[in-house]
Amino acid sequence: MLATKPAPIRGVIFDMDGLLLDSETLAMDALVAAGDELGYDMPASFCRRMIGLPADDCRRLVQDNYGADFPLEQFFARQEVHLRNFVDTGRLALKTGVEPLLDLLDRLKLPRAIATSSSRYRTDHHLKLVGLDGRFDAIVTRDDVSRGKPNPEPYLAAARKIGIAPEFCLALEDSHNGARAAHAAGIRVIVVPDLLEATDEIRGKALAVVDDLHTVRAYIERATA
Repeated sequence: MLATKPAPIRGVIFDMDGLLLDSETLAMDALVAAGDELGYDMPASFCRRMIGLPADDCRRLVQDNYGADFPLEQFFARQEVHLRNFVDTGRLALKTGVEPLLDLLDRLKLPRAIATSSSRYRTDHHLKLVGLDGRFDAIVTRDDVSRGKPNPEPYLAAARKIGIAPEFCLALEDSHNGARAAHAAGIRVIVVPDLLEATDEIRGKALAVVDDLHTVRAYIERATA
């Protein structure tokens, strides 16, 4: 049973990849495929370190691990091509409980936003493909902020865009850096792990760690009653 907080929930801010969309596995597969294409071994364990990181941090991570001679721009360009192919051939799906949760927010008339580390182009394309375009009051992408997660800027920007103070928002995240960003913004966060298990640190920052978004729906119903 999740414990409610004194402050009511007046707005909800979602991460996108791994939380709304079952896309992290596709992104990992695309990284591995791009590495193979260029003749580099890119193990899944290394690729998982990029989960929740903005693109510039991913580039630094790859450069630091593979050296200055690594074809960085070509690698990420090929990764984007592979990911787009995976997505456009029907492999992108919604995570469990997304639509019932959005339907609940519609009934409660709660504003909602997305704060994502993905680019504006990728975000708009993916949301449209799965039929979620138009279901959010605001979308903050990596292109819209100067500092990505784990910096709190994406969450603070999203809260401003929906006109709700951070203490009255609820953040929903799957990644460690996303949970850190929401916590640093002063926003309660429920973590729904995808490819990364919640660590003791993340459990300490989270209001709760749950299996899927159905449990989140039950919490919001209680917190807004």
